[in-house]
Amino acid sequence: MTEAIAQLSTRLVYENRWLRLREDRVRRLDGSEGIYSVLERADFAVICPIQAGRLFLVEQFRYPVGERVWEFPMGTWEWRGDVDPMALAAGELREETGLIAGTLVQIGEVFQAAGYSSQRGRVFFATDLTEGEAEPEPEEQDMRRGSFAVAEVEAMIRGGVIRDAITIAAFAQARLLALL
Repeated sequence: MTEAIAQLSTRLVYENRWLRLREDRVRRLDGSEGIYSVLERADFAVICPIQAGRLFLVEQFRYPVGERVWEFPMGTWEWRGDVDPMALAAGELREETGLIAGTLVQIGEVFQAAGYSSQRGRVFFATDLTEGEAEPEPEEQDMRRGSFAVAEVEAMIRGGVIRDAITIAAFAQARLLALL
């Protein structure tokens, strides 16, 4: 199979602890050339935690959109190299909610924004939950946890209360696998 876009060269435009932005010179299928900007970030985990028919979500202020957002617990450990996805999922769940999963199963994968980013996420389903101590990061100081019946989460998605694309995708994967 021939790639529709071939990389001719690449240059690093910007880099910090959380991301790298590169600009690639490319050749398209028709032979024309151009540039493509790619945002590189570490892979992430998103977790669908459920106990007694209730899903646990977190709400926090998301600076880029200037709003508080309800979403499943999720995140990445940018400061670490290769991270075991299961360890990342368990760690993010505990950090953001204080919950510890007795059972944690990967149910799918998603791309954060395949049109401009290489970041990939793994979707996990967490059950047999026990309470622990949350350890939020500095940006998560205002985070709060809520639990909702599956029908309430569906209504929140339909009503535009939940607008986080990864949360909606993870919910859909769990629903389509008949886990919810």
